[in-house]
Amino acid sequence: MKAFIMAAGYGTRLEPLTIAVPKPMVPIVNIPTMQHNVELLKQHGLKEIVANIHYHPEQIENFFGDGNMFGVSLTYSYEEELLGTAGGVKRMASKIAKVNDTFLVLSSDALTDINLGRLIAYHKEKKALVTMALCEMEDVSQFGVVERDEEGKILAFQEKPRPEEARSKFVNTGIYVMEPAILDLIPKGHYDFGKQLFPELVANKSEIYGYQMVEYWSDVGSLEQYIQACYVAMRGGVRIRVPGKKQAASTWIGAREAIAKSARFDGAVVIGDRCTIGNNVYIKNSVIGDKCVIEDGTQVVGSVLWSDTFVGKEASINKSIIGSWCSIGDKAKIDDSVLSNRCVIRNNVIVPPLSRLKPNSIL
Repeated sequence: MKAFIMAAGYGTRLEPLTIAVPKPMVPIVNIPTMQHNVELLKQHGLKEIVANIHYHPEQIENFFGDGNMFGVSLTYSYEEELLGTAGGVKRMASKIAKVNDTFLVLSSDALTDINLGRLIAYHKEKKALVTMALCEMEDVSQFGVVERDEEGKILAFQEKPRPEEARSKFVNTGIYVMEPAILDLIPKGHYDFGKQLFPELVANKSEIYGYQMVEYWSDVGSLEQYIQACYVAMRGGVRIRVPGKKQAASTWIGAREAIAKSARFDGAVVIGDRCTIGNNVYIKNSVIGDKCVIEDGTQVVGSVLWSDTFVGKEASINKSIIGSWCSIGDKAKIDDSVLSNRCVIRNNVIVPPLSRLKPNSIL
């Protein structure tokens, strides 16, 4: 069975991080989100993969190549203009992969450990045209809500309803199993699954079913969800690979590191490869990317630092995301903020809370 990864979107809700980086390359525990999904597909025997790309496509292609290093065969469908979710899948399946059998569609930017084997078995058991993986959520106001009958057949959709108006607590995860006949129902050009194709299938009483998954899923659609997804991964709440050697229940340390004996780690911590951690550094519930330097006396709490970032002495970083190749000066303070790639914070600067700094910003 062939798999298609939707990786062409802009990821605007993760700005300013995604100004410089496509959303599929945003790291969770130091591994790009799309790589976690490639590894999930491989784990379930789905090794023939096509990804559609559009925004910063060179970053995705340069990292994944032909997929050989990841044990899969990966090809690309470049969209000069975005074709929408359904339009993108139609192009991948018809022109690139030329599918003639059941296929699977997966978003590149969601974090999940769904059992794809069970999803596919459910699809075949129901003899469905489309099967959609559903996740139960307490707050459905930011998702597409799905209403089903007792047999699992989808009856209706609601787009981001108010909680008191929601017809169910099950949301569309963007994970689908489909029959090739679906491609004939997608017109050329821009076309969307959620807004156009699926409501049409329901109106025509087509065989479209909802599979209730029980595993973890997050669309990592906002900065808050991103930090939460990183924390869940560190705590083992989602079954994905965490790089490094496990040193404690929720602590992973990368290779060739230089960590001072007086450095202290608390809660869930991931330290990447070739990091330097100075004397009396305190790190709690945080991810430190590869090749980072954190100098003496600095505190990092509830934060994510991407690779190749330097943090000076006695700095404080709290509930923040720091992009790659940033430089944080001595005694700088950053609280509840986001710094994109290549930002510079000079010595003694206090970054205003809730700051969102674009790439190459200097304070």
